[in-house]
Amino acid sequence: MLKEKDVFEKGIQALKECFLPISSLEIVTLERNIRDTEPDLLVKVRTKSADQLILSEVKSQGTPKSTRNAVNALKNYLKNNPSSYGIVIAPYISPNSAEICKEAGIGYLDLSGNCRIAFQEVFINRENCPNKYPYKASISSLYSPKSERILRVLLTYPYRPWKTLELAEEAQVSPGMITHVRKKLDEEEWIESTREGFQLTEPSKLLQDWSENYSFRKNTMLDFHSIKPPSEVETEIAEVCDSMRIRYALTGFSASNRLAPMVRSRRVMAYVDQDVDRLVEKLSLKPVDSGANVSLLNPYDEGVFWNAKEINGILITTPVQVYLDLVSYRGRGQEAADFLYQEIIQKSWQQQKSSTTGSW
Repeated sequence: MLKEKDVFEKGIQALKECFLPISSLEIVTLERNIRDTEPDLLVKVRTKSADQLILSEVKSQGTPKSTRNAVNALKNYLKNNPSSYGIVIAPYISPNSAEICKEAGIGYLDLSGNCRIAFQEVFINRENCPNKYPYKASISSLYSPKSERILRVLLTYPYRPWKTLELAEEAQVSPGMITHVRKKLDEEEWIESTREGFQLTEPSKLLQDWSENYSFRKNTMLDFHSIKPPSEVETEIAEVCDSMRIRYALTGFSASNRLAPMVRSRRVMAYVDQDVDRLVEKLSLKPVDSGANVSLLNPYDEGVFWNAKEINGILITTPVQVYLDLVSYRGRGQEAADFLYQEIIQKSWQQQKSSTTGSW
């Protein structure tokens, strides 16, 4: 993460470069403040029509929470300087953070190339530049295997308030991991805290972000072919795993066909955590390099089995896990994932929000 001093220096340079192509605009003065009661930067520019004072807050992070704090500070400064214009400067302004600025009528500029500046006759807009300064928290990622266990629980019961120890026990992680994940979610403004604990406020945004950072191919996937109908293979997987005491759970199309059938697929997908060779032998599956219709996944983390439920005698993973596995699957996976989200996940969230309790 860049130090605030570096963000200042690079931010000033980025602002100059942003204005450089506008021949009718001249930077007259540029002053940096060190007092907390004033904006971080005061920039006076001259355009064809008039001089313009720009007040800027510089942040070492451009997370939604940090951006909102900067926006609120600028709005307070602008009350005393109504003719001035405010700009937030950070290493990276995410789309969510950019939306916060737009709604407040505040400009933004980041060191990754994104910006939206609009005053007088000046309008500069650049979007979709990738983050050149990804923030590394004390956990390597919000989507590490252990932290994903927490997200799985939160997204299954998004409107239930959780205490740290209670959530740690449910997700089978340390209380420290809960603290780290909670801090990250708070920075994204995806949770709220009450006396009862903390809960999600933006489950759809969290699920969307997770799906963009997820691939079922992180699991060890073994492909096979079977001449039997998919439903028969799935039933046999359940029966053999039960008899051999092997932990399993259907996912992908195998699960969505039981939860929200919409896209019919002949692809069998199941998580299996041990004795795969014995299971394959019992099922008479033929290993193939192409043309597979059965995929057995050895999970990269056992969290995928959390809260698996039985439907007609067969275990399936949670709808959230099924959604993640579908959305990253080529073919009609996205279509099946969207239908599952609308018919199962979203409706479950709505019911829980109304009753504050629930299950999938």
